Amino acid sequence: MTTLADLAELVRAPAALSVPGDVIAGAAAAGALSPRTPALAGASVLLYWAGMAANDWADRRLDAEERPERPIPSGRVTPAAAVGLAAGLTAAGVGLAAAVGGRRAAALAVPLAATIWGYDLLAKNTAAGPAVMAACRGLDVLLGASGGRLTRALPAAATVAAHTWTVTALSRREVTGADATLPMRTLAGTALVAASAAVAAPGARSAAARSAEQAGVTDRAGVTDRAEAVGEIGVSAGRGRMAGIAAVLPAVLAGWYAARYGAAQAQVVRDPSAGRVRAAVGAGITGLPALQGALTARGGAGLLGVAVAAAAPLGRRLARKVSPT
Repeated sequence: MTTLADLAELVRAPAALSVPGDVIAGAAAAGALSPRTPALAGASVLLYWAGMAANDWADRRLDAEERPERPIPSGRVTPAAAVGLAAGLTAAGVGLAAAVGGRRAAALAVPLAATIWGYDLLAKNTAAGPAVMAACRGLDVLLGASGGRLTRALPAAATVAAHTWTVTALSRREVTGADATLPMRTLAGTALVAASAAVAAPGARSAAARSAEQAGVTDRAGVTDRAEAVGEIGVSAGRGRMAGIAAVLPAVLAGWYAARYGAAQAQVVRDPSAGRVRAAVGAGITGLPALQGALTARGGAGLLGVAVAAAAPLGRRLARKVSPT
């Protein structure tokens, strides 16, 4: 009899912690953070789980040879149940996005769902596989931006898509192992991804400079009440410090992402065995929230970015119980 634990393993339930950050980063970049953002993130999670179930259904014969412990080949979940769950989750995800975000969200959720199924059924084992999966994540970021200016979220979407390409390229060698050139390429890609996410929010540094300058102007203006002058200078200096933190926070979070995921890939360069490759793929999945947090902070939502990034260590802990790959 199929249990909830079997279904959680089928859809890689803990790996869904890497999903809401796509939507949040897109919304922050597009200036579209709103009460509907959590619901769009929920729709994204449903589509992610649908893709995981469809992936195992499509790979059931291959998994019977290479990974017989998975839910379908082990007999814990029937193929019919897996594909039925995938279809139901897809319908629920698209329906929720449309209900919450209207036509603009539906216009992104539908191609996102189609791209997910296209990857699982057609593109996964072709040369186009990594690019198609990258497109899935890019569309997911844009789903979050559907309530604002999509063009402003394109850089964030491209950054998440590039990260996804590296993870997908590695995942194709989870069973056989890789040669050292593959992790070297993906490691270089990770460095570029981290560098792009580390760029401060436009105007953050100039805001700090303006605050400091205003403090100086207030001081030089000869305000008669000294206590008032000191208070104004203190407020201005505080704002300057906050602006400075906002300017460096994306770099801090991007550095955290690069350190964790990069270290795992460096291990593959030294030992390109299947086990090391799987560990690097897992690090790429569970480390994604740190990158999403950097992009969210870059969009001007620093505290929210920290909250998104906090899902990374939680995802690593849960991955010890249910594999994200």
